[in-house]
Amino acid sequence: MMGAGKTSIGRQLAKRLQRRFVDVDHEIEAQTGVRIPTIFEIEGEAGFREREAQTIVNLAQQDGLVLATGGGAVLREANRRCLSDTGVVIYLRVPPQTLYERTRHDRNRPLLQVENPLQRIEELYVQRDPLYREIADITMDSGNCSVAALARRIEEELNSKCAP
Repeated sequence: MMGAGKTSIGRQLAKRLQRRFVDVDHEIEAQTGVRIPTIFEIEGEAGFREREAQTIVNLAQQDGLVLATGGGAVLREANRRCLSDTGVVIYLRVPPQTLYERTRHDRNRPLLQVENPLQRIEELYVQRDPLYREIADITMDSGNCSVAALARRIEEELNSKCAP
């Protein structure tokens, strides 16, 4: 979900695992030369989701990455399949109220530029949570943890799941 901490925690986890970190949204912005809200404005959500799906396919072919996807990447079955087939999927689960508190002043979130952003977050959560649960190898409740503590917990979980 948007505001769950995927980028911050992903960076920290990559450092701990000595891997390269890539944020799909940042990669799309680097490729297009414009910010995500501009892509939404020009191409709509459908156009953005096409770019996102292609970027995920390209990045999933690379080894040794810690990859942070956008919150809506799980909406496409092809993205879910690609992610679960090529790596370990970690779901950072955060309650909608906490997501709202984290994102309410962020103007770079096109889906939240509505009259009632909390209601929109709740709707997105209901839609996306089951999809995240479907593909997650690890689910972490990340509402009240520091970035460093959560990255350490994820590393420990990865080590226990991948131990011989």
